Amino acid sequence: MNFGDVEFDFKVSRKTIPGIVQEKCEVIWNVLQPFEMSEPNKETWLKKSAELYKFTSFLNCVGNVDGKHIRMQCPPNTGSDYFNFKKYFSIVLMAVADANYYFTATDVGSYGREGDSCVFKESNFWKRFTAGQLDLPGEKPPTSDDSREGTPVPRVLLGDEVFGLSKNLLRP
Repeated sequence: MNFGDVEFDFKVSRKTIPGIVQEKCEVIWNVLQPFEMSEPNKETWLKKSAELYKFTSFLNCVGNVDGKHIRMQCPPNTGSDYFNFKKYFSIVLMAVADANYYFTATDVGSYGREGDSCVFKESNFWKRFTAGQLDLPGEKPPTSDDSREGTPVPRVLLGDEVFGLSKNLLRP
C-alpha cells in the first residue's frame, strides 16, 4: 500500500497523508515505548552485563552494537545519499542489543552511504552513553571478585572492526 492507495481508499488529499501518518506514528511510539523499550536503570544494566559475561567472558560489557543496511527504492531527488558500498539504496538501522538479542537502543534512518561507525558516533544513544547520562553502574575493577584491588574500568559496548576503539567501545 502507498499514499496513492490511501488517497483513493479514504478520499484524503495526498498532501495531508504524510502528516497523518507521522502523527499516528508519534502516538504509537508515545504509548508503547515505556512498555516495550523503556530506558534501563542501574539494576537492568547490571543484569545485562552479567548475562553478557556468561556468553563472552567480557567483564563490564553492557551491550553489543552493529548496523544493518535496509534495502529500499531510491527516494526522489536524493542523488546518491542512500546509495551504499554494497551497490544498492538503503537506510541504516543501528542497534545496541543484549545477550538475549533484545534491543536496548535503536537508531533508524541514516543515509546508506554513511558507515556504521559514523552513524553510531552521531546517535543520541552514543552521546548519552559517553556523557554518563544513561544511569549506568559505576566503573568496576577488572576482576570477578570485588574485594581484590584493581584499577576500575568503565562499562563498555562491543562492536566489530568497523567501529573505532575508544574508552567505551571495544572489540571482542
